[in-house]
Amino acid sequence: MNKPILCLDFDGVCHSYTSGWQGADNIPDKPVDGLFEFLEGAREVFDIQIFSSRSGHHGGVGAMANWFGKYYTEYLFSIKPELRETYSEFLCPEWLTFPYQKPAAFVSIDDRTITFTGIWPDIETLRNFKPWFKK
Repeated sequence: MNKPILCLDFDGVCHSYTSGWQGADNIPDKPVDGLFEFLEGAREVFDIQIFSSRSGHHGGVGAMANWFGKYYTEYLFSIKPELRETYSEFLCPEWLTFPYQKPAAFVSIDDRTITFTGIWPDIETLRNFKPWFKK
């Protein structure tokens, strides 16, 4: 049975984005706290797909996969230090995918989205919007 798609935005959701945009293939910041713990639980239920504005830029998907490889491996080493003897390189989890176009997801998590409730938001509310990391 196919799992429903959970689409995660990369910048500001997975990647802390504290340095702002540095180019599609330059990702200098660390993960948002709790990312890998969340992913470990979510992967049992969802097909996790990582999508970003980077996805449409040359080198963006590869850079995100490399970033996940580095930080996921570090996460694994932190909870299972004995794995350091097994892995000699960083490995991106095989259960993550990186589409080049936004997938038709069951649900998405994005730091720059307002949930549409059937009532159009006030324009001033939109103008004053701030992602969680800028509040």
